Amino acid sequence: MTKWQIIVLVGCCLLVGFVLAFELNTLGKETSGLTEQGEEELVLKDKPVQIYAHRGAKDRANEATLAAYDIAAKDGVDALEIDLRMTKDGVLVAMHDKMIDRTTDGIGNVETYTLEQLKRFNTVGVFNGSEMREPIPTLEEILQRYGKRETYYIETRLVGDQLKMEETLIQLLNDHDVLASQFVMLQSFSDASLARLTELAPEIPLTKLIRRGEFKLDEALQSPYQTIGAEAGDLHEADVQALRTAGKAVHVYFTDSDTEREEQQRVNEYGIDGLFTDQIEFTKKLLETE
Repeated sequence: MTKWQIIVLVGCCLLVGFVLAFELNTLGKETSGLTEQGEEELVLKDKPVQIYAHRGAKDRANEATLAAYDIAAKDGVDALEIDLRMTKDGVLVAMHDKMIDRTTDGIGNVETYTLEQLKRFNTVGVFNGSEMREPIPTLEEILQRYGKRETYYIETRLVGDQLKMEETLIQLLNDHDVLASQFVMLQSFSDASLARLTELAPEIPLTKLIRRGEFKLDEALQSPYQTIGAEAGDLHEADVQALRTAGKAVHVYFTDSDTEREEQQRVNEYGIDGLFTDQIEFTKKLLETE
């Protein structure tokens, strides 16, 4: 075989090798897209569902009190869920209701009391046949108690239809050195509040809460916020899958204590990301048996 024949033969081999490599690479890209998508779906599905202690361990202590948060922290939840109200003198306290009538031995609107006046009342509950009385905690007292040992999932709202608590909240979180995504998540039903929080602390993850009966998939998909918080009864599997395909996380809350366990089991099958639970022990067992 002459020198030129050898050169031509080598050139043909190289050309064939190049063509084969190109075809394999193209095929690899096509199949890897499917594989990566499949793996992504698997990762999302298998990602541990986070447990958020809704107002603390409210099934064993007065809701939204240090006693309830102590139990939740001991249970090892992923975050302590805290609803905020603001007193007349601008102090943030842990309280879900606008009125203190349901959970305390007092009556009236939180916003009409100074902190000193509000502290005269105690939360009241009955557990295992015994009455429990606990003070209403301020957010600062909660942060002082747990510091960086816990993650806080805090809900903001308008105060007298005005944006008042957002700057105070962000300043307080900053003062306690927990203004970071590993320590804090913020949530609200109010678009105005979320927008203000975005301006003040763009690095903090935000959850758009949707009121029971008002969930609309198209609107949730168009939300500028990464996480959607919806009531269990409003969600179907197709909704959850659509949201997650769009890159959004889904956190589920419950408003009916009689059906909460059944609903937790149902939505957990959909591949959700988090549960606002009123029954921490049940939720932990549910997730451990997966």
